[in-house]
Amino acid sequence: MLETLAALLAAAALAVPLSRRAGFGSVLGYLLAGIAIGPSGLRLVTDVEQIAHVAELGVVMLLFLIGLEVRPQRLWVMRRSVFGLGTAQLVLTGLAIAVLAHLAGFGWAGASVLGAGLALSSTAIVLPMLAERELLGSPAGRYGFAVLLFQDLAFIPLVALVPLLGGGTAVPDGVPWFEVARGVAAILVILAAGRFLMRPAFRAIGGARTPELFTTLALLTVVGAATIASAAGLSMSLGAFLAGVLLSESEYRHELQADIEPFEGLLLGFFFISVGMGTNLGLVAQAPLVFAGAVAGLLVVKTAVMFVLGRLARLDGSNALRFALALPQGSEFSFVLFTAAVGVGALARDVAEAATLVVALSMVATPLLFAASEAVLIPRLSRAQEPRYDAIDDGSAPVIVAGFGRVGQIVGRVLRMQGIRFTALERDPGQVEVVRRFGMKVYFGDPSRPDLLRAAGAETARVLVVALDDMEEALRVVEMARRTFPKLTILSRARNRRHVHLLMDRGIDGIVRDTFHSSLHLSELVLRAMDVPATRASRAVKLFRAHDERLLLQTHAIYRDEKALIQSTQQAAQELLDLFEADRPERQEQEGD
Repeated sequence: MLETLAALLAAAALAVPLSRRAGFGSVLGYLLAGIAIGPSGLRLVTDVEQIAHVAELGVVMLLFLIGLEVRPQRLWVMRRSVFGLGTAQLVLTGLAIAVLAHLAGFGWAGASVLGAGLALSSTAIVLPMLAERELLGSPAGRYGFAVLLFQDLAFIPLVALVPLLGGGTAVPDGVPWFEVARGVAAILVILAAGRFLMRPAFRAIGGARTPELFTTLALLTVVGAATIASAAGLSMSLGAFLAGVLLSESEYRHELQADIEPFEGLLLGFFFISVGMGTNLGLVAQAPLVFAGAVAGLLVVKTAVMFVLGRLARLDGSNALRFALALPQGSEFSFVLFTAAVGVGALARDVAEAATLVVALSMVATPLLFAASEAVLIPRLSRAQEPRYDAIDDGSAPVIVAGFGRVGQIVGRVLRMQGIRFTALERDPGQVEVVRRFGMKVYFGDPSRPDLLRAAGAETARVLVVALDDMEEALRVVEMARRTFPKLTILSRARNRRHVHLLMDRGIDGIVRDTFHSSLHLSELVLRAMDVPATRASRAVKLFRAHDERLLLQTHAIYRDEKALIQSTQQAAQELLDLFEADRPERQEQEGD
């Protein structure tokens, strides 16, 4: 057992960094590591099934962590994409594959099983692949997650219906309905336990103050929910996901996430390795063209169907392509469906083995295709799709706010309270939609474009507020505005000290650091909480503020010289200590008076 564990860890430690460095992500690295050490490679590990059973907990924990990030209200908001888009994907993809399988010579029973099984996609492949590229929050990521969630919900009805394809006499009429009822009961048990038992249980053990007990109960929560779901014939991942959603609003959410993540990462890696080890390359060698054609056909059909559905769901070209290329592989649940079909005679054993191999090969191919798309196709599509910015109907406001996120919105609200008109520009369409939902007027547009600023009234406006999150984008707007509209007063937020210096280079009229004033106020509150007198706390903060602002001006001339900047900062730290020491006798004298 120790040798097996050493082989798994060594293969992952070698293959994953190489795969990530090549731009293919960690999932492909794990899959290739499994192929290398498995029965088709060096044969360092041969008991694939045993490892797969344990490693499946990685998928379960992944879904639990995702559930922790999904509030019940958000899940309700997603109902249309889950049941609408999810149903369309499963039905249309399954129908297309079933028809092609029938044309290839399979009977309708076997073709239907192949269609249903191959229409499913792998949660374990898709979500980490999107998360690595920070795409889970994108439209493609949200729709992909919705489809995967529906597939988890549909899995038990699919398994319950498989026996009907093996010959009607073998299955009593009431069996599928009993299985469905059992699944519903399991979901109700998980919901009730998550709502009424888990919080009291965590409080009873003292919460996060007892780390070892907290970790034990966290793991029991995940494994328990998965066990209940599995006992009812449901997907273990669905049970864990529901438990995560129910605990997403608890005070223990962050501690749960921190405790589960290390186990999830390791076991999920082992799951991908087990998939790689299960790839029978010997079978591929016997009919390479047949398997190549089957894998290519599966990827093409699923990608085409999902691209069309993505466009119908009003995704732009790049997001529709991401959505389509993230989900064309088969699923780990396909293996279960094919096994059930073999058991009732709906699918021949050799066909099931071949279909399982096609699924495994599609899992290996998907990260390659997705990485190639991100490197080649997506950049070209993004350049080709010029966004349609809003037409600005009134460009006479005296203030223009470039960037209407958390900083720009506060500026806008204060201006509105004072009756000062302003024009707000925001280039993130999602942010524009959210702000408009709350009744504030904001235009969708790129403030770094001179024509857009001119349409917003930059030639007659008095002030431009640059409140953009992105530092480079903010600098571009400042440079363009200084060059094109020299009479405009430019005020900007700064993300950090380097950003301040870069803005000072460009000679703008006012700079405010993002967190400086809030940090000073927080420091004063900390001093007050430590029983420092109010006048003394206020004076200490004022001294620090004056010293830091003076230092910022002094280091502007040397901020590009790292050695000189470090030396100046060290000297300034000593000067600050001397300043506080010199202030102490004066303060004591004042307090004595």
